[in-house]
Amino acid sequence: MSDTILWYATRGAGVVSLVLLTVVVVLGITSAMRWKTPAWPRFLTAGFHRNLALITLVFLAIHIVTAVVDPFTALGLNAALIPFSSSYRTFWLGLGVIALYLLIAIVITSLLRPFLDYASWRLIHWFAYAMWPIALVHGFGTGTDRSFSWMLGIDGLCVIVVVLAVLWRTSRPSPTSWRALPASESMNRSVSR
Repeated sequence: MSDTILWYATRGAGVVSLVLLTVVVVLGITSAMRWKTPAWPRFLTAGFHRNLALITLVFLAIHIVTAVVDPFTALGLNAALIPFSSSYRTFWLGLGVIALYLLIAIVITSLLRPFLDYASWRLIHWFAYAMWPIALVHGFGTGTDRSFSWMLGIDGLCVIVVVLAVLWRTSRPSPTSWRALPASESMNRSVSR
């Protein structure tokens, strides 16, 4: 495989991974808020979220494998598995490895969700709020296209979409906030649903 093909594959898969990860985070937020419309029922959001997360892993694997085997970077497997061990852009690649491990934790616990209590699963899923900006910053630091207007546009759009989704989530009451109400109010709210 030519070095140029590896370089383009690494860059392309990285950009696609960021865009997909952004959509996965936004879908996770909408799913957690139990958002639905007559045209888009809630189960579609949850299913799409799960399947898109798995597709994101495929592009992330392409991004990592092509970066490891690319002779220009000469990363080696250790740089892809051990944070801050690379001699090439040490800090930025280390952030990428940390984001990878957070994503792996989220995926594994999602696959094992039937065997985990909800509180544990949810706590680990909150890592998505740390993982996404770490992955974004990794791209800023290692991306060779970071100064091009098209890449800045993609990064900016990803940031805007996630920020708007987080603001939407924080401006609305949690769909499970009724659980914290006194027993009499909680029962009245659950009956009225």
